[in-house]
Amino acid sequence: MFARIGERGYFLRDIGRGIKDPKTYASETVRQMRNIGVDSLPLAAIVAAFIGAVTAFQTRYQLFGGVQLSVVGLISRQSIILELGPLLTGLVLTGRVGGRMTAEIGTMRVTEQIDALETLAYDPLAFLVVPRLLAATIMLPVLTVLADAVGVYMGFFVATTFTDITRQDFIEGVRLAFGTFQVVYSLMKATFFGIAIAFVCTYEGYITSAGAEGVGRSTARAVVITSVAILVLDAVTAFLFAPFLQS
Repeated sequence: MFARIGERGYFLRDIGRGIKDPKTYASETVRQMRNIGVDSLPLAAIVAAFIGAVTAFQTRYQLFGGVQLSVVGLISRQSIILELGPLLTGLVLTGRVGGRMTAEIGTMRVTEQIDALETLAYDPLAFLVVPRLLAATIMLPVLTVLADAVGVYMGFFVATTFTDITRQDFIEGVRLAFGTFQVVYSLMKATFFGIAIAFVCTYEGYITSAGAEGVGRSTARAVVITSVAILVLDAVTAFLFAPFLQS
């Protein structure tokens, strides 16, 4: 266990060395931002839309008599912005983006393309890992903003269209006890999840061995480890910062 922690520590050290070479990773970072962020927009929006709709619909029919209907807007906003938006976006992109990172870098490792980069005096981490790390760190919060907005809007649409909640009730609940730190909290989670996805998945791809079977094994391991890491980071973030959410 300690040996594995040490190996990841050396990997992190080498990433820090690669960040000092912006000429190598600048253009690649822009391309990775498109792959990670722009190409994932439809998936993030679809997932957020269904989550927002189901959250509002279920909340309405779990209420007992005498409860103000505006609480549906409040619960939908809090559930989506504080938890479901960043968490589900991170988990969904772990499969789409993280698995792709591991497979790409792992294939380059087993076909000796990484060795060729070293022969040509390229730092492979600056060219392969740093762009993906920067792109994921930047684009996960952007996708989370989209997911939060789509989720809340779809909750509003479903609640006001298919239940007895009025537009005024839902909007009143959304505005109730809203604080700026709630959005900051959501973006903090997204940033941590982006770093976890890029770091774990690029590391597993970088140490791949044993041909095609090794690539498949590394990809599966990366997705599992990243998913667990996201859940752990979600719990730690809640434990540390949830008390500051009270407005």
